[in-house]
Formats: sequence, C-alpha cells, structure tokens
Amino acid sequence: MPQYTDLSVGDVVVTRDLTLTRDSLVRYAGASLDFNPIHYRDDVAQSVGLPGVLAHGMLTMGAAASPVAEWIGASGIIVDYQSRFTKPVPVDATEGAQVSVTATVGKLDDEAQEARIDLKVVFNEQTVLGKSQVVVRFTKGDL
Repeated sequence: MPQYTDLSVGDVVVTRDLTLTRDSLVRYAGASLDFNPIHYRDDVAQSVGLPGVLAHGMLTMGAAASPVAEWIGASGIIVDYQSRFTKPVPVDATEGAQVSVTATVGKLDDEAQEARIDLKVVFNEQTVLGKSQVVVRFTKGDL
C-alpha cells in the first residue's frame, strides 16, 4: 500500500500497457451512449478522413487513469484528473491498440497530503494525451 511519506518528485509509481479492442469500444459505447459510427465502422471513419475506427477519447482517458486508481487503492482518493487529447488512437480490428501508461510523481503537497501524478500516455510511439495529471489525496486512517 503506497504511503505519502515514501514518495519523491520524479518517482515512477506505475507503468502499464493497456490493450483497447473493438470489444472495448462496443462496451464503452453502450455504457456512455456514444454510438458515433467512427468508433465501430471503418467505412464511416475513412469517409471522414480517418485511418479507421478510433477509440473514444474519454475511454482512452479513463483507461489511462485506471493504473493510478489501482496503485492508490485504499491509501487515498483521486480528487482531480485532467487531460488534453493530442492524437487519436486507431483500433485495429484484429490486434486492437496497445497504449502505454507511465505514472510519475510530478508534485507533492505536504500540507494537503496530495501528490500530482503526471501520466505519459503513448500509442505507436506518439503521445495521445497531453498534460494528463491525476491528483491523489492520501487518507489518514480508514475510508
């Protein structure tokens, strides 16, 4: 279980490779009610100039934060999350899309017992989320 006092700016707290599949997109579309056909039909995506089906931006953003949520566990809570979409994530029908996440301590606030965790989110050697930051607050005692 992570402890606030064990952290230093620059520490990598978690790395994870995530696979987004067409099945992931279907499930997300159902949960979010975002049925834009660029997320499930190659012909529609290509007709508007895209390389093919793209992952939903919010799916990518949520998936990128999940390793931080798992890392913090019962030690704290996520109090803020922000990100900018910089590149789309095409999802191949057969192989899906591999997205790599590296979470690094960017800032510590001793008074609030908060850590800003900076995310580097990469697909195909390109950053797909910019200024992606998760703020976690460490709790004292039970939640």
